[in-house]
Amino acid sequence: MTHTAEAFIVSCMDLRFQKYVEDFAREHAGEGKYDRIAFAGGIKDIDIIMEQLDISVRLHHTNTAIFINHEDCGAYGAAGTPEKHRQDLQAAKQTAAEKYPQLHIDLYYLHLDGIFEKIT
Repeated sequence: MTHTAEAFIVSCMDLRFQKYVEDFAREHAGEGKYDRIAFAGGIKDIDIIMEQLDISVRLHHTNTAIFINHEDCGAYGAAGTPEKHRQDLQAAKQTAAEKYPQLHIDLYYLHLDGIFEKIT
């Protein structure tokens, strides 16, 4: 039996953002149609994220990845400026795209008020 995920979604484990991320995931991928990973720092540790993405692509034939970092992230601490998050998100996209060129990848910076800012 083949299971297909519409998206692979990575966000931080910070409890303040879970409702926002869940609502966003359902809206963008559909109820129960995504693999969701929550790690401290979101995509901060790209090696761990890539291990999980590998599994999602291999087992669930995922064709979209959504990487979400957020404002006021404790895992980043004082280094977690919006520019640092932007740089890390773009680097994560590049890493994932090199391994999976067919993968559509979206990047977001989530603000404390629940607003998702798309990063290009």
